[in-house]
Amino acid sequence: MSPIQAVKTALSKYVTFSGRARRSEYWWFWLFGVVVAIVAAVIDFAVFDQGGTTTTSTSATFSVGGGPASLVVALALLLPSLAVQVRRLHDTDRSGWWILIGLIPLIGTIVLLVFYVTDSKPDNRFGPSPKGTTEAVAA
Repeated sequence: MSPIQAVKTALSKYVTFSGRARRSEYWWFWLFGVVVAIVAAVIDFAVFDQGGTTTTSTSATFSVGGGPASLVVALALLLPSLAVQVRRLHDTDRSGWWILIGLIPLIGTIVLLVFYVTDSKPDNRFGPSPKGTTEAVAA
């Protein structure tokens, strides 16, 4: 799946929590989200003076926080991100409720990362394999 096709698919299925998502769809959308968040942070810094440095004669204060652009991006990508994560878990034959393990600091993130990099399972209870039936066979 190409990067543009992956982002289009994830955004067009922004509230579709059923079905499956291939690794390429998940990771390309993840990269898209990171790039958009960085652009929003730059806009916040340049336009809204958020996240900059305030210097006084005795100390420097660094404010780290999201500005209006970052807030808009976070809200716009919230549902599509959740949906593609749930579909990715479905592709590995796990319930979407596994996403809640991410609430456990560090360990939950590691477990989810392992799930997200795991290869697709063949046809399962969440539908047919998104890889299709014409997979290349290594010789």
